[in-house]
Amino acid sequence: MTWKARGVAALTAVAVTVALGACAPASSTDRADGKVAAGQASPAGFQAGSNVAADATDVPVDTLVKVTPTAGTLKAVTVTGAGTDKKGAPVSSTVQGSLADDGTWTATERLDPATVYTVVATGSTAAGESSVTSHFTTAALTLKQQVHVSITNQSGSTYGVAMPIDVTFDLPVTDKKTFEQNLKVTTVPAQNGSWGWVSDREVQWRPENYFQSGSKVTVQANLNGVSAGDGRYGQNSASVDFSIGQSRITKVDLASKQLTQYVDGQAVATVPVSGGKSGSETRSGTSVVMEKLTETRMASETVGIPNNSSDGYDMMVKYAMRITTSGEFLHAAPWNAAYFGRSNQSHGCVGMGTADAQKLFGIVQVGDPVVVSGTGRPLDDGNGWTAWNNSWQQWQTKSALA
Repeated sequence: MTWKARGVAALTAVAVTVALGACAPASSTDRADGKVAAGQASPAGFQAGSNVAADATDVPVDTLVKVTPTAGTLKAVTVTGAGTDKKGAPVSSTVQGSLADDGTWTATERLDPATVYTVVATGSTAAGESSVTSHFTTAALTLKQQVHVSITNQSGSTYGVAMPIDVTFDLPVTDKKTFEQNLKVTTVPAQNGSWGWVSDREVQWRPENYFQSGSKVTVQANLNGVSAGDGRYGQNSASVDFSIGQSRITKVDLASKQLTQYVDGQAVATVPVSGGKSGSETRSGTSVVMEKLTETRMASETVGIPNNSSDGYDMMVKYAMRITTSGEFLHAAPWNAAYFGRSNQSHGCVGMGTADAQKLFGIVQVGDPVVVSGTGRPLDDGNGWTAWNNSWQQWQTKSALA
């Protein structure tokens, strides 16, 4: 499909005239007056075609615009969009792309909904340089058709060696393969890794082994306009850069009721603890520190136990380090001091003396692995950042590209 040279004819004509007046050969002998000799045709202007028809409407947002020269050499393409935000305010955008060795231009970004796009292709022929322009409009989408993308990891942060890359979505993704194909992780130094789908609203990436200390990690979720399946599309793209800190691994043995902290492979502290009692056992497995709270309120009603019952509680707890979404923490528990190193008597958390918890709190980073053993209750998949609770072979099967 050749585009209409709307509003560009004058530009093309001027370019041709200038070229002819300057040095265009009219015959085997150049003419001094700069006119075309009788019987000679004027050089043709630049022309181009696209995979999107001129003046097309309801163009799918997952379209990657492609421009191909049909006469002359393509030099540059600009694709700009004009739309409105949720409040009706005007919004402008630019679609990036690149020229290939075969002379075609292909967008590297997809499109926004309900947006009028203007495509200007500039190229040259023997007549000189000129441009052609095309317009098209993308399909409108409801909010229920747009999937918002969030990356849990924060740019500029430093995390522990077990920190997964965590990408979440506000609506279900059924075309997981297409979404995953548009996720990219770069690690320096390079480390082998894989994505794994935790649910249809969450996907994580982890390396085969723990991250190397000092690693630099870049994540690109290029999902704007990408099909999520069932008529839904990515609403935005996102990217982050973060670092990996020192290797700090916490091991909790609830058979011996001891916690040992390792830094760069060396044990730096061993402290007595008390884990979950019968019926509320702490889960055994490899979890990851999700957050650190200097002080936080813990109430039994959040785990289904009435606060006013004989087993209920509602208190402020110091130096809390979350390891599951269901509410297991490492924290100070001075009320259980008689049980440290002797008996597991908590409601599921790993408690220790206040001084020990404060020291541990100062060492542990978000993203550090916590390996709990010695109980008969396994860590359930997805209860926190549990990627490391899977073997490498198990984790790879969770990829949509496996």
